[in-house]
Amino acid sequence: MIKAVYNIHGEVKIIDVGGTCNYWNIVSKQWMLKYNVKITLVNLPGTAVSINSEIFEFVQANGCNLETFRDKSYHIGHSNSVLEHVGDWDNMVKFSSELCRVSERQFVQTPNYWFPIEPHCMIPFFHWLPKPVRIRLVMSFSLGHWSKARSVDQAVRIVESARLLNKLMFKELYHEANIITERFMMLPKSFIAINNSTNI
Repeated sequence: MIKAVYNIHGEVKIIDVGGTCNYWNIVSKQWMLKYNVKITLVNLPGTAVSINSEIFEFVQANGCNLETFRDKSYHIGHSNSVLEHVGDWDNMVKFSSELCRVSERQFVQTPNYWFPIEPHCMIPFFHWLPKPVRIRLVMSFSLGHWSKARSVDQAVRIVESARLLNKLMFKELYHEANIITERFMMLPKSFIAINNSTNI
């Protein structure tokens, strides 16, 4: 996708909502400079912000409301394992709509609800349990990336911080995209929506 955009524009402007510099270490700095890649990392207000560089720009904003960005102002809209953290379905719709509004093409990844291991607490079948049971477990143990909750309020917020989607829900949000299924041990682990339209 980056190469295709570069061949058309001679540069590649990416907006990565919820992204980090560390994630982009999947490719070398030299490779990004070769394709004149500029990445705007958008994260919630109050989060740590690094110093802008020749590749990265850091902006504080809510991914569900990117009103400071113009329509189609980026060649590629990117988001990796963020959609499931934005809140309820209304927020998911807003997040997806905003990312598509500000970018010409999209690459969005999210974990699959039906994969047996919950990717945040790393416990099999955790996300299929009744909510009160999940809250009790979070109050009793440190689980994966989650520290043990110190109160019911904190436990509820931890449990509600990740709302996994199935393929049907994901397709509804990115109905113009091609949905690719990532697999682990033959099981569908996560989904990627790729909209690589050349109608730009």
